Amino acid sequence: METAGAEPAAGGEPEKAWDEDELIRLMDVRPAGPGRYAAPAHGAAARNVVEAGQLLADAVVAASKEIPDQRVASASMVFSRAARHDAGIEVELDVPHRGRTYSTVQARVSQDGRFCCAGLILMGADADDLIGSTAPMPDVSRPARPFERPGMQVQGRELRVVDDAYDEDPQRVGPPELFVWTRFADAPPAAYLHSALMTHPVAHWTIAAALRPHAGYSEAMAHRTISTGISKVTVAYHEDVDVTEWLLYATRVVYTGRGTTQSEGRVYSEDERLVASYSVHGMIRPPTGRLADPSTAL
Repeated sequence: METAGAEPAAGGEPEKAWDEDELIRLMDVRPAGPGRYAAPAHGAAARNVVEAGQLLADAVVAASKEIPDQRVASASMVFSRAARHDAGIEVELDVPHRGRTYSTVQARVSQDGRFCCAGLILMGADADDLIGSTAPMPDVSRPARPFERPGMQVQGRELRVVDDAYDEDPQRVGPPELFVWTRFADAPPAAYLHSALMTHPVAHWTIAAALRPHAGYSEAMAHRTISTGISKVTVAYHEDVDVTEWLLYATRVVYTGRGTTQSEGRVYSEDERLVASYSVHGMIRPPTGRLADPSTAL
């Protein structure tokens, strides 16, 4: 995602602003035939690559509309080819099993007839608790200063990074983890859109967290002097979420090597409920010589 005015979009067109309404417009996919849904194009962008979290959120919304009497319990997606901001996106669903307790939804995302990514979504019916437990929320502060890194701003969304740990200085090192608070100004009109907005940033933090312990490297080098991307995201949706309340994304990288990185993360509500957990598989490699080609870098 790039911020309006950060740099000219490809082709010299003025870059379209990112705000909460635009995220909802892109993720609230529309029916386009039996088992088919369509998302509109965003338009001009400095980096013409759709984020992994947006594609997964598209599939989450599509599955929620396909099986409206159940909620998304988990969603996983493998990202094979990048999608562009300047063209629409198609989501095709197959439901190999529809049950009273759980249903299975397979999602295939394409653009201009070309396959981009595939996902598996578990839909489920709610039940009363028999037992209950949860992992405790980390004891971290809520910074007073908003996070204002160019390229990550969405009007109507606040970001606050604990200890200013999302840092472009390649000489500042720290543990392979990031704690980020987010909050949207306005509530979307449907519960599945709250889930979509919560899903959107889960893939934001893994690459930066993986680079933190290594002097000489930082997130500022991504897509420029090192080749990075997100190859797989899995999210489990535990509790109802309200994106107008503060949410804490707690991401810790558990492995980096062989050109890959793997993180585990949790999303906590303001009242310390664990509302979701996630895992992200990413790529960190030397430059391939094709970093400018959006089809080769997710």
